[in-house]
Amino acid sequence: MKKNTLLRDAALILVLLLLAGALYFAFSASREEGACAVVIVEGEEAGRYPLNKNGVFPLNGGSNILVIENGYAYLSEADCPDKICVHMGKIHLNGQLIVCLPNAVIVTVEGGDDGGVDIFG
Repeated sequence: MKKNTLLRDAALILVLLLLAGALYFAFSASREEGACAVVIVEGEEAGRYPLNKNGVFPLNGGSNILVIENGYAYLSEADCPDKICVHMGKIHLNGQLIVCLPNAVIVTVEGGDDGGVDIFG
């Protein structure tokens, strides 16, 4: 009896993992590349930078450095203690974002066709 329950639990876990993986790939494959990086500092939009033009931009008085290179945006430097925002990597798909909580900086990609589901009509 115990072995039968263990087998059912393992099968259920496997099915759920496969379903989660399929949903992840279905939603991520439908996302399109964005057109610009939008920077928000302390809740206010501080700038928009096109992803098709390379450049280095100091943000928030130089506390963060935004780099746009080959269609990707990333934070190369930050003066926050943990530097999680620097380790978040490069973004280029519509809706992706990088957040630096200590410096109140958010960088998000916008402007491409999100390819998502419109639940409002």
